[in-house]
Amino acid sequence: MDGPSRSAWAAARATLHEVLPGVEPRALAGELFALGEAIDATAKLRRSLADPSRDGWPKRELARRLFGQRVSAGAMTVLESAVSGRWTSDRDLVDTIERLGIDAVLAAAEKDGVLDLVEDELFRFERLVSSDAALADALSKRAVPGRRKAELIVQLLAGKAQPDTVWLAQRPVLHPRGRKYSAAIWRQLKIAARRRQQITAIVTTALELEPLQRERLSAGLAKMYGRPVFVNVVVDPSVLGGLSVQIGDEVIDGTVRRRLEDVRRTMGA
Repeated sequence: MDGPSRSAWAAARATLHEVLPGVEPRALAGELFALGEAIDATAKLRRSLADPSRDGWPKRELARRLFGQRVSAGAMTVLESAVSGRWTSDRDLVDTIERLGIDAVLAAAEKDGVLDLVEDELFRFERLVSSDAALADALSKRAVPGRRKAELIVQLLAGKAQPDTVWLAQRPVLHPRGRKYSAAIWRQLKIAARRRQQITAIVTTALELEPLQRERLSAGLAKMYGRPVFVNVVVDPSVLGGLSVQIGDEVIDGTVRRRLEDVRRTMGA
């Protein structure tokens, strides 16, 4: 998302944050998801609400006429803010409404003190899907109805994850919009990281880290990068020992496996 769409998204997100303190965030999230799906389902409506050549007031009036009696005042305020923006693409409008819904779910998790847990559970589930070809295939088949895929996710996470985690994990199969499942989950994780104004490190290690080790690693990385760092841990026995830390495109590989590979290359040379 770039140009006018980025500014429109920022304005809509600011409106969401103004509305959130006075509403039930999960209820608002459900309404925003439903609004996004309804708008996305009709190309003519999507183009009319996102048309950059039209002033904001007729688009707000159209939105009120179609949805004003079907959603809460808070959801309507957020929607009006979104359709008032100038969008580079009509798809950007739908994308933003969905992102705001995800942000509202994460706000609810933050309010309940479980945002860290939800973020960690989403990450672990994405890793599970990425490492299991059969599961990834089951969640990506277009011939399989989204509801059946969502039921599979519920079965896999039942009793193992927060309700918010299960809800967010189902979103990419209920409303995929052409995205691969893992990419959609990573998008959610980025929204969570942005909500807390931090960056995320993917740490690969041979053994699970103790809580104190995580805290020390997070503190050390925060000192290096000048920002809070949330640590997601991937346990991979094949690294043998040490750590590999990935932040964005930057990788710091201090694993035993990497050192052995360096030795082999040196001996080969």
